[in-house]
Amino acid sequence: MTEPKPVWKRWHDEADPIRVGISSCLLGNQVRHDGGHKHDRYLTDVLGPWFEWVPVCPEVEIGLGTPRPTIRLETADPRPRLVMPSTGDDLTQRMEDWSAARLSELRRHELDGFVLKKGSPSCGMERVRAYSSGGQPARNGVGVFARSLMAQWPTLPVEEEGRLNDPALREGFIERVFCRHRWRGLLRRGGRRGELVAFHTAHKMIIRAHNEAGYRRLGRLVAAAGTMSDDRLLEAYERELFGSLSHRATPKRHANVLYHALGYLKREIDAVDKREAVEVIEDYRNGLVPLVVPVTLLRHHVRRHPVPYLAGQLYLEPHPKELMLRNRV
Repeated sequence: MTEPKPVWKRWHDEADPIRVGISSCLLGNQVRHDGGHKHDRYLTDVLGPWFEWVPVCPEVEIGLGTPRPTIRLETADPRPRLVMPSTGDDLTQRMEDWSAARLSELRRHELDGFVLKKGSPSCGMERVRAYSSGGQPARNGVGVFARSLMAQWPTLPVEEEGRLNDPALREGFIERVFCRHRWRGLLRRGGRRGELVAFHTAHKMIIRAHNEAGYRRLGRLVAAAGTMSDDRLLEAYERELFGSLSHRATPKRHANVLYHALGYLKREIDAVDKREAVEVIEDYRNGLVPLVVPVTLLRHHVRRHPVPYLAGQLYLEPHPKELMLRNRV
């Protein structure tokens, strides 16, 4: 018998690559201030076969050479300034103007996510050193390009390469990237309301694992679809969807979703199988096994006892199993 296509592949358009912006140095490009790079093998070797990278180096692209004097954030009112201490040059406006133009160009690339270089005064998304007038640094800054990126493109999944060392953050980010790729496919096909209902239905368990309140708001939004224009509906849904998915999916939330799924199988499996499923879910909740264990058991029961709602849930396989993301959360 032919193995059924993974749930994520049923929604995936192979003709449209998953495009992810990335700080160029993370690909091994020698664009750092010292002429070096910060090649991240996980990004290129593990994620590279699945993603099409779109490299960006703000500092080189505003015209700074390689190698070049260092630049840094300095605290100022109303916002931090990007300066070159050795010359006193203030690069803030130059970087902001370039960022606005570059982001307009990147939107045409239809990105599905962005990976930024941690600690960079241009690309760092949090905890970047910002220097006071007395020369004392505090890790409370945001890179100038990163700030523009997140402000102007709030629904785009964004992470730093350092934070991707956290298995839960890594799984959550890649889950959002694949979700955004599916969302772009829906919009490309016209974003018809019937397709939106199908999209929402397939993502219900994923959303609930991140934010129950967001799940309820999205349900009300879909139910009220006939009361607003298509453009307003799709914009509101996208904003709420990616806002909900940005919440961390905790073991407690995952366990609640797993029990919700088990409820659909209560008439399909016997008492022994049900008891085993409960034990495995509790082992996961208590940190004894990773998420892949109860999800694999659930998928096994869904294959044996097809329940259309569960069989169509992207929660069961939201991204390629080869990435082994749920083996570590």
